[in-house]
This record gives sequence, C-alpha cells and structure tokens, in this order.
Amino acid sequence: MHTRIALLIGLIVVIGMLATACGGDEGQTTITVVTHDSFQLTEDLIREFEEEHNATVKLLPKGDAGSMTTSLVLTKDRPEGDVAFGVDNTFLSRALDAGVFEAYESPLVGKIPAEFRAEGAGFVTPIDYGYVNFNYDIAALKAKGVEPPKTLEDLATAKYRGMTVVENPASSSPGLAFLAATVAYFGEAGYLDWWRAMRANGLVVVDGWETAYYTNFSLQGGEQPIVLSYATSPAFEQIFADPPREDSPTANILPPKGVFRQIEYAGILKGTKKQDLARKFIDFLLSVPVQEDIPGQMAVYPVNPEAKVPEAFSRFSEVTVPLAEVSAADMAANRQKWIDDWTKAVLR
Repeated sequence: MHTRIALLIGLIVVIGMLATACGGDEGQTTITVVTHDSFQLTEDLIREFEEEHNATVKLLPKGDAGSMTTSLVLTKDRPEGDVAFGVDNTFLSRALDAGVFEAYESPLVGKIPAEFRAEGAGFVTPIDYGYVNFNYDIAALKAKGVEPPKTLEDLATAKYRGMTVVENPASSSPGLAFLAATVAYFGEAGYLDWWRAMRANGLVVVDGWETAYYTNFSLQGGEQPIVLSYATSPAFEQIFADPPREDSPTANILPPKGVFRQIEYAGILKGTKKQDLARKFIDFLLSVPVQEDIPGQMAVYPVNPEAKVPEAFSRFSEVTVPLAEVSAADMAANRQKWIDDWTKAVLR
C-alpha cells in the first residue's frame, strides 16, 4: 500500500513537472530556436540571455536554410520550436505564404536600414546579410597555371573544366540565390544555356554549403578550387587562419550583376506558448553585442548599423559591383519554376 502511494505521489510530481515544461508563458524556462546548420553565436552571449531571462536556449539545427524552411512549413501545425532563425529572402515567401510566423515587430527594427525590411515586415526580422558569389583557392589555381576567372562566362570554358562546385538550389539557400542571380545576369532566355554549358564542363553539384565548402573545396582538401560561397569567406579565412597570416588564401569572383545579396531573418513560430520569451530572443539577436558577434561567427554582415565589423571585411570582402536585381515578387512567382527547369537542365 505504501509502495502504491509512493508511486502515485511520484507520478503526480512527474506530471506536474511535465505540465510546467509544456504549459503557457508562466514557468517556461526553455526556448527552442530552429536554425540552419551554420548558425553560431558565442556561448557567453547565449549564457547572458539565459541568465537575464531565467531561461535555457535549445538550438535545433534543420539542415541548410532551404531544408529548414521546408521543415518549418511541414510542421507549421505542430511547430518544433518557438523561434526560427535563418530563413532567407530566397525562401521567405514560402514560409510567409504558409503562415509559419506570428506577427511581431521589435522596437529595435527602427535602427535597421529600410532596404533590409521590405519583405515580411511585421512577421520576420532581418538579422544579417551577405553576398553570394564564387570564391577561389588562390594557391590551387596558381598550381594549375590558371588565371582566376573574372566572369560567369569564363567558368564555362574548357580552362576551368571540373573546377567548380555549387549547391543545389532545391535544398540550399546560397544555391537558390545564385540560380536567381543567373536569371538576372543572363535573362530568362539564356540562363539555362549557361547552366547546360557548366554541366558539360564538369560542374559538381552538392546538397548544401557545408558540403561544398568543407568537403569539395580544394582549400579544405577537396577537388574543386572554385566554390559557390560568400564574399565574406576570404575575410573569414584570414581572420581564423592557423597559423595566422596577413593575407587570405582565397579571393572573390565578383562579376557585375552576378552577385546576390542574401538577407537572413528570424521570426516567432505561430503556436508557441512562449511568445514573451520569443520576443525577447528576437530583440537579443538585434542587440549590438550579438550583431557584433555575428560577423566573426557566421561570416555575414550585421543589419544593425551601430555594430562594428572586422577590418578584414573591408580588406578582403568588399563588394562594390552592381548586384543581381531580383525582386521579392519575382522570387515568389518563379522560384519553383526556376528550380524545376534547373533540375531538368543540370541533373537529368
């Protein structure tokens, strides 16, 4: 009898603990942030947020931004987290159309330049931005006796056969960003011709940025000396070089109107019972300490103009060329068609 009573009391305690963990804002101590695989922040900053709000931050990586966005849409009725970080301007309309996010506008949004706030205003918050373009391994091309390419047309010539790796636009946000850039660069009538020429020239396609950069790129021991990445990647390589170096081992290919500006957003997932804590986390991401941490952690620019960026960004990663012009409306209307047509031209 005493054993049964003890078990019953224990069961009641466990049920109470579960109710606390799964109930409303009061008593909530854990916030789950759905992210892409490249999300990084200094642990001390996360810890400061946790201590200030008596909370625990749980990060839930869901692959590349494209895969993460698909996951958010598929789980919208039973969201896996409270906040999502990393949906970008190539996939954002898919998430907005599906009604993934709760409405929220941070009081810090007023600090963000208007050019970053146009799409998704009131539902998602711009956090960072970067430029999608090709990087090349300086030493690897020199060893091959090949000059760095200057245009997208150069990449499709025999001189660069088998040297280029890109990400699949169906699963990767930089892959999709660059696909959109090729549409802007070559036009609707010509972009697939370039992709077919690249395929014939030994183009390598992988699912995501992590694989392209850390497996295929020759700087990391792979076979391709030209990789679709970001304009800030050369700066990142210099900052974290071991042993330290004054120059960067990589450089950018920046064809005018062939570079895409990618903006990453954060938003509160509809259905969360932790809205107050979720709002505080969005505000936290826009705070100057976090914004100044983002460049060194994820090799992108902060949207808060009060945040400083590393000197290496201006030395190795400055982008002054005209950017690819792709409107949010064009992206939303044509994204799936571009992906489908690209798949037929390049993978089948």
